[in-house]
Amino acid sequence: MTTNPTVTRRLVADDHRIEHTAAVFGIRFPLNLEPLVYTFAERLSPDYDGGYWAYYALSNGGFYMSPDSGRAFNVSCDNGYKGVLSADGLGITVCLYAYSHLSFSGDGEFAEVCAQQYHWLRDYMLDLPESLAILGATD
Repeated sequence: MTTNPTVTRRLVADDHRIEHTAAVFGIRFPLNLEPLVYTFAERLSPDYDGGYWAYYALSNGGFYMSPDSGRAFNVSCDNGYKGVLSADGLGITVCLYAYSHLSFSGDGEFAEVCAQQYHWLRDYMLDLPESLAILGATD
C-alpha cells in the first residue's frame, strides 16, 4: 500500500514572484489569473479591501496566493456557504474559484494549466485544518 506524500508550501520570495508566475502561467498570470483572484476575493468577502498578497509554491507543482494578513474574513458564497476563513483560507478558496473558472475558458493550454493547478491546490488544501470550511465554500 502506498500513501501520498504530504504536500508542503514555500513562500515565493518577493524578488522571484514575477519569474515564478511567468514560469507557471506565462503572461496569463497578470492579464487573467491575478485580476480574477482579486475579483473573487471582493465578491466572496465584504471584509476584503485589497492589500499585499503572499505567493506560495507547492511541493506538488501547485501555486496559490493569499492576502498577507493575520485577520479573518467573513465569506458568503453563491452556494449558500457562510462562514469565516483565515487569510490563507480565503486565498486558497479564491484561487480554487479562479482556477476552476479559467479551466473552462476554452483557452487550450492555459485552461489545462488552470485545471492542473486546481487539483494540485485542492490536494494541498485537503490536509489543512480549515479544509472543511474551504470545501463548504467551493463545493
